[in-house]
Amino acid sequence: MLDKFNPFKKKEEPKKASPKRKKSEKELATEAGEPWVSVLGIELNKGSLEQGAFELDWNDLFVAKLVRAGYQGKTDNDIVDNWFQDVCRNIVMESFEKEQAMGNIENIDEHRNAYK
Repeated sequence: MLDKFNPFKKKEEPKKASPKRKKSEKELATEAGEPWVSVLGIELNKGSLEQGAFELDWNDLFVAKLVRAGYQGKTDNDIVDNWFQDVCRNIVMESFEKEQAMGNIENIDEHRNAYK
């Protein structure tokens, strides 16, 4: 009973509610039932800037979508890697085709081009 009136007893402070953590894009997409993939970072080789690696993150729904599209692999990482290689290959082919098309153009004058 004396504890209630003890002037030296430390008062208990009301507990503060911890701030809610903001959900990540991945968490929001997963909760919404949507496939999600993102590039987290790019690591370049210091000696050769054309060599490097991408760090990707994804949710299980993205992997499931890739599997339905025909991608295969022993692990989720293998499946996503096969997809990413296809993306990179398509970028290279698109650039190559554009370069080839531009090589077959002769600029006649300011307003006309000749296509070979």
